[in-house]
Amino acid sequence: MARGHKLISSILLAGALCSPLMIGGCAARASYRVYDPAYGDYHVWDHAEVVYYQRWEAETHRDHREFAKRSADEQKEYFTWRHAHPDEKH
Repeated sequence: MARGHKLISSILLAGALCSPLMIGGCAARASYRVYDPAYGDYHVWDHAEVVYYQRWEAETHRDHREFAKRSADEQKEYFTWRHAHPDEKH
């Protein structure tokens, strides 16, 4: 019985040690692509795009909402604004 207890303990310990790696790996892939039909291109929705989106919300005096929940007209307004504000290279 002691041998079985050690095996179970080892498996649980290995799972506990690996879980942050699995969770961190999911967080690293938190980006996705959003299609812009007016310009026929894709925008990678990652942390950098979120910063631009929040800037657009502030500049246009809008309440914060997830981009996907905005109307098609508002999404088009954002993409038009975004194309006028290309990525800033440092």
